[in-house]
Amino acid sequence: MRSAERTETLWINGGWRAGSGAGEAVNPYTNEMARRYSVASEADVEDAIAASGRAFPALRGLPTYRRAELLLGLRDAVAADREIFAHAITLEAGKPITDARVEVDRALNVLTLSAEEAKRLHGETFPLDLIPGSENRFGLTRRFPVGPLAAITPYNFPLNLALHKIGPALAVGNPVVWKPSLLAPGAAILFAERFAALAARLDIPPGALNVITPPDALAERLATDARLKMLSFTGSARVGWKLRALAGAKRVTLELGGNAAVVIGADADLDYAVRRCVVGGFGYAGQTCISVQRILVEADLYAAFMARFVPAVWALRAGDPLDPNTQVGPMVSEREASRVETWIAEAVAGGATPVVGGARQGLMVAPTVLTDTRPEMQIESGEAFGPVVTVAPFTDWSQALATVNASPYGLQTGLFTHHMGRIFEAFETLEVGGVIVNDVPTYRMDSMPYGGVKQSGVGREGVRYAMEEMTEIRLLAFNLNSGASPPQTLPPQALPRPAG
Repeated sequence: MRSAERTETLWINGGWRAGSGAGEAVNPYTNEMARRYSVASEADVEDAIAASGRAFPALRGLPTYRRAELLLGLRDAVAADREIFAHAITLEAGKPITDARVEVDRALNVLTLSAEEAKRLHGETFPLDLIPGSENRFGLTRRFPVGPLAAITPYNFPLNLALHKIGPALAVGNPVVWKPSLLAPGAAILFAERFAALAARLDIPPGALNVITPPDALAERLATDARLKMLSFTGSARVGWKLRALAGAKRVTLELGGNAAVVIGADADLDYAVRRCVVGGFGYAGQTCISVQRILVEADLYAAFMARFVPAVWALRAGDPLDPNTQVGPMVSEREASRVETWIAEAVAGGATPVVGGARQGLMVAPTVLTDTRPEMQIESGEAFGPVVTVAPFTDWSQALATVNASPYGLQTGLFTHHMGRIFEAFETLEVGGVIVNDVPTYRMDSMPYGGVKQSGVGREGVRYAMEEMTEIRLLAFNLNSGASPPQTLPPQALPRPAG
């Protein structure tokens, strides 16, 4: 049964169930019901956690080639239904269909990378005979999976951001309890269907993957339950740091928000910088954590930049996200659209100039460019997570970097310059997880380390780096001295002398 018809959408311990009731995900463009899903009860959450614990010994014991086979099988299953996944993402999250297809393609890459990295996860050997008394000793390390983990994922990339957790977890042998966003649960249900079919054929232990959709308050159990050894969360800073405080001793990775900046030097390729800032600022209505929110342009280039940037923003096509020509779709909810509208209005009331946009109709917020903003405005200091960009000139490169650092967030920053001295100054100075040269901070390759500092989170994703977060290094130290020979001792000159 396909998930469009399915009434039981909880995948727990290798079986489907209905939970305690039904919820609805709403199409943000039409305000019509996009999908019904089962609401998980407390008993369902308990069963999912318990199943993941039972699955752990068998899953970690699978040989590497079997885990890689599972991941590649999942890739092929998702690829076969690429359009079904993309359509679900568009209907539930409001993402333009062309962007939704790109998300599915990236998810396929993540599964491929996870299968490949499963084969490359290894330790090292090293000498231990570095001081007297350690002769004939050496050590080796190996990575071991930490155990069952909870994955809590957002609506804006409901498939790819989830697979950045699930792919690496399965690659190292960690079972997963996955709680997708209730705004867009369809990708998770679709993926669970493909997993179910493949797991039966490959004899994957029940409980290796569990997909549950409990109310948010009940989802806190995933942070507090000690049987789940790790929490991997992507979402808002407010929720993420709350869950980390509840998590106690378990390992936690947080990929949170940002108000990413671009710094454009006078030597930049102007037309390219403009094109990339338009895409980075307004793609998916700015609803990405590394969307361009602040643009700082060197004063000598500022007028020319604005002369190209403003018409390009005016020309963006907003509308039905199922239309392949649509570039900017709706915000995901009334609450989010209203918040962005309020932030724009507050900035304008405080002296900011709306060069482009500023209006809202329903969940459609017009692509907006503001100038003359100040650091204390929410549109500067907070995470807009909408189609709003501020632009300001600067005269001093070092001061521009200081302006970027004044944010409470630190995810990624984009630079447009060919000046190596400036590039390395930024690399040394910027308090961010990544510095992207000659592109916007919105750039992300799924294999690179990705994560932030300050309020933007802790830990790193990117397939290999996520696998390191999800494993523990264990040391095996060898003493090769024969039992027939007395052990080596420290020479007298190396022993501490008695006092006096």
